[in-house]
Amino acid sequence: MLTPRPYLQQVSIRPDAEIDFDSYPYSIPAVRELGELTFHPDVTFLVGENGAGKSTVLEGIAMALGYAPEGGTRNVRLSTTDSVSSLHENLRLAHSFRKPKDGYFLRAESFFNVATYMDEVGYLGGYGDRSLHERSHGEAFMSLLTHKFRGNGLYLLDEPEAALSPNRQLAALSAIHQLVQEESQFIIATHSPILLSYPNAKILLFDGSGISEVQYEDTEHFAVTRDFLNNYPRRLEQLLADEE
Repeated sequence: MLTPRPYLQQVSIRPDAEIDFDSYPYSIPAVRELGELTFHPDVTFLVGENGAGKSTVLEGIAMALGYAPEGGTRNVRLSTTDSVSSLHENLRLAHSFRKPKDGYFLRAESFFNVATYMDEVGYLGGYGDRSLHERSHGEAFMSLLTHKFRGNGLYLLDEPEAALSPNRQLAALSAIHQLVQEESQFIIATHSPILLSYPNAKILLFDGSGISEVQYEDTEHFAVTRDFLNNYPRRLEQLLADEE
């Protein structure tokens, strides 16, 4: 039986795009060397330091798919900022033969604005019939995973761990897995070593040389976290030592 996923197979810069590679965001090495990104049918993670371009690329993909820059469903037409790059205009997306039945673009930094918009338009049915502002940030995000996301969907998440405690990140892993079992695909920009542990996920590292695929235990997120937890008295001593 043919699988419907990945819904989004690949993204690349359009060959006919006229680009100034000295301008933002094309001056970012990972964006300049984007090439052809191929996504996993289940979960693809985008990792790298702040400013490496992972959120910029995820935003470009989301906007090329028809989402507003601040996130939500395609029906949310919200934009309170002009600081959006032109990347989406120059992307070519390769889709599978079937379209997802559901979808969402989450930006942790603008989720408050989306929640306000939901209150203003009075649409709370997909959010447990309760204002997202009446919950903690973590509770609101978990309501997305458990109420709003219906499966058979393509979900783009930008640093979702910003809202989640470690226990909630574990709960999010379980919810993501359930949605994957329901024929969903995720593309997630994250710094969380907990989320990155999802089995068989594809991890794409954004750095100064471009974009490369790495294994979980080879990520800085895993190595630094493991080293700190295993040696935290010594690491704290080194970090907090007064300079002589």
